[in-house]
Amino acid sequence: MSVVQNTGEKKNWYLPGIFTGLGITMKHLFYNLLNRKKMITLDYPEQKYEYSPRFKGNHILTVKKDGSLRCTACMLCATNCPAECIKITAAEHEDPSVEKYPISYEIDMLRCVFCGFCEEACPVDAIRLGPEWQTPGLSGTNFIYDIQKLAYRPQLKGGILTHVDDEERHKAGI
Repeated sequence: MSVVQNTGEKKNWYLPGIFTGLGITMKHLFYNLLNRKKMITLDYPEQKYEYSPRFKGNHILTVKKDGSLRCTACMLCATNCPAECIKITAAEHEDPSVEKYPISYEIDMLRCVFCGFCEEACPVDAIRLGPEWQTPGLSGTNFIYDIQKLAYRPQLKGGILTHVDDEERHKAGI
């Protein structure tokens, strides 16, 4: 390896390098100010980037046609979660055809890594990662989502219906 060292008076002249850098910065600044149509930046609050339908944002618990939760409290999503941010408390259901249901379903969004493993592990299409991505909050307690926030928040307009219908599942033996 060869090392080249600047010797003489040239090594003490750092001001030309600073002014050259400032000149390049000013050139880009004035170019962007005069050609705003060619800039790729968005004016964020007024313009929002449109993500693809495959985007994975905040979690959603799906509901059945009657409005009840699709979740059967099988604990597969909590078991499969690498961040261990899902906590489920199960109880027996009054209906004998339904084994159990969640009385408490919480996701700590500050711990979640949005990997989608919970969505893949769910056998009944109960949890999904939806298109919402803006989650403002003033404290950490605002980011612990419960059943009301996951399934019945106002942005969902009454809940997201699942793709799989109960009758179709029973006919298929699922």
